[in-house]
Amino acid sequence: MRDKDKYDQPDNPAARTDPASLGAPLRCDFVGGAVNHRLRFGGGRGQDLPKAAGLKPGVNLHIIDATAGLGRDAFLLASLGATVTLIERSADMHELLRDGMARAFDAGGITAEIVGRMTLIHGDAITLLPTLSPEIVLVDPMHPARNKSALVKAEMRQIRALVGVDDDQAELLQTALAHASKRVVLKWPAKAAAMAGIRAPSHQIIGKSTRYDVFMQPQATITKTSLTTKT
Repeated sequence: MRDKDKYDQPDNPAARTDPASLGAPLRCDFVGGAVNHRLRFGGGRGQDLPKAAGLKPGVNLHIIDATAGLGRDAFLLASLGATVTLIERSADMHELLRDGMARAFDAGGITAEIVGRMTLIHGDAITLLPTLSPEIVLVDPMHPARNKSALVKAEMRQIRALVGVDDDQAELLQTALAHASKRVVLKWPAKAAAMAGIRAPSHQIIGKSTRYDVFMQPQATITKTSLTTKT
């Protein structure tokens, strides 16, 4: 489970911040700001995450975001046509995300259409994944703070203060690998070592600060090869 007990506070999660951090209170916003800019100018399916998830025109994929956080990755995938189930186990983060999705739906237009392809679940993905028959699972665990913590964005420090660190990240990834039928995507710091105890990924997509370790499932590879042979 997350090491979050020391971060629990009785105040409103929408107004909660890490006292050591700067910036506005933590908020989930799909209508404006960076998310809206990414929607308009982000590069579509050519971005690293959609490529890692296997998004292709005309193919409606169902993706489970096992560590939803503020929902930005899920929103991106949904904006490109995927149906996304978001799982978040922190009650406070879940509330921020629920509120953000409700405001996005109320805004109408393309934003409401995108959020309409997103389903939010409050719970632990380790428990829920075996019950959901997932095709594709995205895992983006909260990593321990870096030594140069001053370089970490204020928002990330706020998120870490709210939810803690995912010290069961290897168990979550193993669960995803055991139950996803097509692929698992691990979002991981670009220069970080591989997660201990996990098999090597099928391939990687490496960006400036983030890499995506893509684990193709054997049954998915066999099916693809079989179909290619028949044609």
